[in-house]
Amino acid sequence: MAATAPYAPQDVQDVQTLLQNLEANTKKDHKAGKKTFSCKKTGFNVDGSPNNLVVHSWRFQDWDYKRPDLPTYARGLFTGKNEKGQPEISVRGYDKFFNTGEVNETQWRNVENNTKGPYELSLKENGCIVFISGMHDGTLLVCSKHSTGARTGELSHAKAAEAWVHKHLAAIGKTRGDLARELRKRNATAVAELCDDDFEEHILAYGKGIAGLYLHGININLPEFMTYPGDQVQAFADEWGFRKTDFLVIEDIQAVKKFLEGVAETGHYSGRDVEGFVIRCKTRATSSGPYSDWFFKYKFEEPYLMYRQWRECTKALISGKPPRFKKHVAITEEYLLFARRKLAENSAIAKQYQQNHGIIRLRDDFLKEKNLKGSDIIRQEYAAIGGAPEDVSKNVILVPIATLGCGKTTIAIALSHLFGWGHVQNDNIQGKGRPPRFTREVLGQLEELPVVFADRNNASKHERKQIIDDVRLTHPHVRLVALNFVHTKDTMDKIREVTQGRVLARGDNHQTIQAATDPNKVRGIMEGFMHRFEALNTYASPDDGFDTVVDLDPTLNSRDNLETVISELHNTYPKIFFDSMPTSEELDEAINVAMSDYKPDIRHEVGPKGGFKPPNNKKGQQKPQVQAAKKPRPLEYISVTLPKKEILDALETAFASVSSNKARFFRELQENRRVQPEFHVTLIHRASSKAHPEMWEKYSAMNAQLDGWDSKLGDCKIMLEKIVWDDRIMAIVGRIVDEGWECSNSVAHITVGTRGNDVKPKESNDLLGRWVEGGSGDATGVGELAIADRPVLDGTVKAVLSR
Repeated sequence: MAATAPYAPQDVQDVQTLLQNLEANTKKDHKAGKKTFSCKKTGFNVDGSPNNLVVHSWRFQDWDYKRPDLPTYARGLFTGKNEKGQPEISVRGYDKFFNTGEVNETQWRNVENNTKGPYELSLKENGCIVFISGMHDGTLLVCSKHSTGARTGELSHAKAAEAWVHKHLAAIGKTRGDLARELRKRNATAVAELCDDDFEEHILAYGKGIAGLYLHGININLPEFMTYPGDQVQAFADEWGFRKTDFLVIEDIQAVKKFLEGVAETGHYSGRDVEGFVIRCKTRATSSGPYSDWFFKYKFEEPYLMYRQWRECTKALISGKPPRFKKHVAITEEYLLFARRKLAENSAIAKQYQQNHGIIRLRDDFLKEKNLKGSDIIRQEYAAIGGAPEDVSKNVILVPIATLGCGKTTIAIALSHLFGWGHVQNDNIQGKGRPPRFTREVLGQLEELPVVFADRNNASKHERKQIIDDVRLTHPHVRLVALNFVHTKDTMDKIREVTQGRVLARGDNHQTIQAATDPNKVRGIMEGFMHRFEALNTYASPDDGFDTVVDLDPTLNSRDNLETVISELHNTYPKIFFDSMPTSEELDEAINVAMSDYKPDIRHEVGPKGGFKPPNNKKGQQKPQVQAAKKPRPLEYISVTLPKKEILDALETAFASVSSNKARFFRELQENRRVQPEFHVTLIHRASSKAHPEMWEKYSAMNAQLDGWDSKLGDCKIMLEKIVWDDRIMAIVGRIVDEGWECSNSVAHITVGTRGNDVKPKESNDLLGRWVEGGSGDATGVGELAIADRPVLDGTVKAVLSR
């Protein structure tokens, strides 16, 4: 006989009490000094509702779930009104569950003493969690943890899940209304994992044959946690067309522990790589108290992540691609040598591996040869760097990777305000040798404080290399965290719009750029940073030197990015947070302090004619300078430096295919050693500054931000199109491929060589002017030759100073 499904009706008074507690903690009226939780309330229209129903999402800070005083621990909670206009819980997610050892309740001694079986162990499907419930007017509500998807025109998780609900129901001849009424009758929320590679790829593959909604829970819509057992969840999935989530039942907790530790050693179960298990059971608060539903998880990131890296590296090896890896470097290199040897010995291994067979065997054979377990390797690696991430309580440096206006300094000040962490601003360091002095200042603060924010843009790789190398040289146990303000080609225009808006709105409240005084100069400076920005690549030097990466969106407000930084750091290095975690109100206050109260300590004026100039103080006296700055050399020109070999190869190939008469002048240049020793495209010269003042000002401002220790402004691709010459000079006509780089010459070009010292390279402009007007041939005395395939070369934009 089938067991009766769990059921309990909603009590309007209980829900009303819950809402009062939640509402009270959305307001900013907490008493000073009192640490309390806070939650965010967001309203959503219910799509398709004939009664225009509205639900509200309630969202806690992730770290608040560890508190003992929350009115509910549901992670994913929506409330609305029933048919009588009374408050109800519309959607109810799981109670937030924690990893073993993460909180007091999940310490093994407490799990052993306070829980009872049966213990249901389920593999977590690798997708996105969604909730499904029924409203009183027959509408089916499908949502993610915190959104119904109704507010965005994009295909959200909720909308993608809704499409899959329709597919599953249509396949069994049922409707959305049927499912809505069934869930309503049960007072329940169905919890599923959206697994669909066409929508969003994760680690495990979900192709067309196995994609869909994997049902793994049914919760009763109550403030306290009440959920279905696994067998009844599977029965519901069968009845309503959902995909089923497998689970394993073990009666004894000691057997559970032994099983989990065994899987952790190998990182796989039943032929499948796994990250861990969710364990469902009953628990009680006291030895005589009642039992209630409870989840905890057993997650083993390592050696699972190392095994996954080996798998992906092996597949790359078989495909003839270079393996990409950033962690476990030494042992992975040893594994790849082993894998190459085995693949060479038996070609069948490669074919099987590409079909996802033999992955575990190859790995286990390597470990057997090394006489090591995966856990041994991880233990040795952690010992070498001073411990596992969860044990780190100090020696953490936050390194932003950003452009101007992304909000890095705002976040730095907010973190310092909240936690008392260190903050070193590169702009406060003047004089020579700024980069190493900057690092020394960061390390100096790190001797007294657990975390220091290294406030510099670090937009280019050489800046990141400098701080990584300098830190690793003397402090190998320090953890370097990249706060990566992600820039992509698709988002550059949006980032440009948002960041320029922020900086111009800030006016002169900045150390190196005064937006109110000269907005055009500011735009030029910011463009320089955008062009110099080199995206983070943790699979290559120097970025593989970061221990952790936190991805941030530069178009979001700093309040959202601040919360992401704290949440990600708390997940990775929980012990650096000694005090209780901040509430929403405290995060708001920290951002307000950072944006309203902050004034730069030292303000620099930048421009083509001056170095750093501290402002006058209130008494009219100059503040003392750290070091008197020498008058900088003026800017002579801006150029795109191009690789010599590729230019010479293009010339040689072009002239090898024509008559000796047509190639005569080029051969003379070669024989007389009149071919240029290096090649570049001049974008603008000082001599053209008056004719093109805005362009000159833009490049001058970009140059002024280089701090004198590098001349690179950015990268620029140049297409080689034609070779043009007369009896005095030869040039290559080039086309600037990358947008944003302007050229003052009417024809962008590369001077190849001149007949003698009496011919100046600038005559290329006169030659190309005659060529544009009259073309080539005997009448104009101009020769012309197309370059086959028009190669595109990678160039470097540099500022060249006067001697």
